Amino acid sequence: MGQRLLHTVYSRRFVLGGAAATLMLSGCNTIPRGAPSRREVTRGASAEDADFALELVSRARLPVYTGWGGPKEQHQSGWPQGGATPQDQILAPGDRLEMRIWDPDESSLITSPEQQFADIANVTVSGAGDVTLPYVGNVSVSGLTAEAARTRLEERLTSIVSSAQLQMQVSQGRRNSVDLLGGVGSPGTYPLTERNLPLSALISAAGGVRDGMANPQVQITRGAHVYRRPLEFVLRHPQNDPPLQGGDRVLIQADRRSFKALGAAGREEIVAFDADDVSALRAISLMGGMADSRADPRGILVLRRYPDQVTARADGPDHPRVVFSFDLTHASGLFVADEFLLADEDIVMATQAPATSVQRVLSLMGASLGFGRQVSTL
Repeated sequence: MGQRLLHTVYSRRFVLGGAAATLMLSGCNTIPRGAPSRREVTRGASAEDADFALELVSRARLPVYTGWGGPKEQHQSGWPQGGATPQDQILAPGDRLEMRIWDPDESSLITSPEQQFADIANVTVSGAGDVTLPYVGNVSVSGLTAEAARTRLEERLTSIVSSAQLQMQVSQGRRNSVDLLGGVGSPGTYPLTERNLPLSALISAAGGVRDGMANPQVQITRGAHVYRRPLEFVLRHPQNDPPLQGGDRVLIQADRRSFKALGAAGREEIVAFDADDVSALRAISLMGGMADSRADPRGILVLRRYPDQVTARADGPDHPRVVFSFDLTHASGLFVADEFLLADEDIVMATQAPATSVQRVLSLMGASLGFGRQVSTL
């Protein structure tokens, strides 16, 4: 009886081995898999008519890739100089003045006999920078601080009414205010009550940046110029924190850059950049790491498209489509992957290890023939 059972087991082993061998010889493409292998993705790279270029990333080649156009060029621009000290606000066209003129003289031209003062409300600084006062006429105040403007107006008044004294309050107009369009707790229009008010002070006054925003970016629109930098860059040093000017429009939004995560990894989806610089190694972490039982550490790929003007250069890539391949099985490869920066819309793929297909074939064949159960019952 025991010999017959062993004969049955050995027979099934022979059938399994023969079937598995036949399936392996015919290829493993019919077996469901979570990702292609590195060999499959890069097949044909050496052919003359290849529609992509293959780069085996090394430390020596990193400067070459930087010369092709760094990722920073895609999202950074110039930036206004910072580090200015806040000062008294400067009057500008559109500002409104509220004035009270004191004159106790009973024969005053300004006040009535029953009053010692006269109020003049809603005096707007004209486009030419002037305000108009009774008996005085036009007085230029644009470009002056509030106190300097008050002194000038009072001097003009005393030339007509010697005992006159002036009190004044200023309400900033549109040219002396900033529009904070979004990305903060309380967006809206904010008067510039101080000259050289830093950008960080405005963001703080508006309730700070909204929670959960990935790598916030600050955009300042000043006339025809648009400046954009990461908020981290602004907060890093006072020299990066520019003073605001009347008419500025400020927008804070999440980093718009992303990469596509594919293959034998924890996530297969579009992943947003969580920092200004995202390396290939950091990208693997953002995509949930490599699947322990499936991923090939020798086959981490980054697929990128370059514009035609880059490939047209003498030192440019041979093809606008480039596949960068990383080997993470040694320290040098890990360091290189950590220094290679991703660009917007890159594709990051963790390819499947070749042995995974074989293991899946054996697992499927064993399950179909009940081999695992037979052996476990011996």
